[in-house]
Amino acid sequence: MQPIYLDYNATTPVDPAVVDAMLPYLRAEFGNPSSAHALGRRAHDAIEKARNEVATLIGASPDEIIFTSGGTEASNIAIRGGATTRPRRRTVVTTNIEHPATDACCALLKRGGHPVRRVATKPDGRIDPAAAKAAVRKDTALVTIIHAQNEIGTLQPVAEVARHARAVGALVHADAAQSIGKVAVDVDALGVDMLSIAGHKVYAPKGIGALYVRNGVTLPPLLVGAGQEHGRRPGTENVAYSVGLGEACRLARTALEKSPQIGAVADHLLRQLEQAVPGIVLVGHPTERLPNTLNVLFPGVSGRRLLQICPDVLASNGSACHADNEEPSAILLALGIPPDQALGTVRLSVGRTTTIEDATTAAARLAEGWRSLQQSEPVRVLRRARR
Repeated sequence: MQPIYLDYNATTPVDPAVVDAMLPYLRAEFGNPSSAHALGRRAHDAIEKARNEVATLIGASPDEIIFTSGGTEASNIAIRGGATTRPRRRTVVTTNIEHPATDACCALLKRGGHPVRRVATKPDGRIDPAAAKAAVRKDTALVTIIHAQNEIGTLQPVAEVARHARAVGALVHADAAQSIGKVAVDVDALGVDMLSIAGHKVYAPKGIGALYVRNGVTLPPLLVGAGQEHGRRPGTENVAYSVGLGEACRLARTALEKSPQIGAVADHLLRQLEQAVPGIVLVGHPTERLPNTLNVLFPGVSGRRLLQICPDVLASNGSACHADNEEPSAILLALGIPPDQALGTVRLSVGRTTTIEDATTAAARLAEGWRSLQQSEPVRVLRRARR
C-alpha cells in the first residue's frame, strides 16, 4: 500500500521551488560571498536577498537575521549567550516541556552556576502566564519559551510573558522551529528579543536555520573566526542553503493562507479516529495549538508498536525506546498523564499536500492496527534499570 506521510513536525520535504532556487549556487554561482569580484558579489547579494525574505516572514529587519546550521545552533547562540549578558543577573526561566535543544542548554548553564527556574505546564500543555510572571524576577537574565511544543502542538502565551520579562529587564528567547510557516509569527507582536528558526520544518533543507536577534541586543558568539553574520556566526556562508531558506520563507507567507485547509484535514483525521477508536484522547490544548498537529493516546496499546504494525502510516511517538525497553514521553508525563496511558501516544502531523483521502485512509489503518494490538499485546509499562 502507498505510504501516507504524517510526520511533518519531524521534517518536511524540500519544496521543488526551493530546490530550483538553490541549484544555481550549487553549480555555476559558487562564489565566496566575501570575495570582491563579480562571482563573490552575486553570492553576497543572494544571501542578503534570502536574509530579507526570512526577516519579512517574521516582521524583522534583515540586519536582525543570522543564518545558522539549524534551530539547535540558533537556540544555543541565543540561550547560552543571552544568559551571560547581564553580569548581575544569572537566573534562566524556562518551562518543563522544552525541546532538547533548549533543555540541554539550560542544563549546561545550571552546571555552570546559573539558577534555572522551570515553570510547570497545566494539563492542557500551556503554562499559566501568572506562574511564569512570578518566576521572572529582578535576578532573571533570560526567559526562554518554546512557541509551539513539538510533540503536542500547544502554543504558549509568549507575548504575555515577554511583556513582563522585558519590563523587569530580562531578555526573551522563543523557539519557533515548529510554529514558523504553520501560524503567523511576528517578533514585535510576540515581544521577543531572539527567535530560533529551523529550515527543515518549513520545506527547506536540513542543515540550515536562522536566529533573529533584536537590534541593540549584544550576544557573545559561540564560535570565533572572521566577521561573517555580524561576527555572531563566523565561517564562510552556506550560500545555497541560505538561499533555500529564504525561498522557503517566501513560500511560507503564501502557504499561511492555506492553514485553515491544513487544519480541516487534521480535524477530519481526528474525527475519523474518534469514531473508530473509542476512548482515544487528544493531548494538549483543544484550540491554542498548531493547526496541523494531533498528539493522540490510543487506549490500551503501545503507540510504538502500533506504528510498527502500521508501516504504511509514517508518523512518530514521543517515547524513548531502547531495544525492548519502552519509556513514556517526558513531555506527556509533565502534563500529568499516567505512564501506562502515555505509552499509547502517536503524533500525527499533516502537511501542505496531505489530503482528506489521506486522513481517512490513515485513520482506518491505525484503527485496524489498534484493534489487532488490543487483542494480542496489552500495554505494559517498562522502565530502564537504574545504573
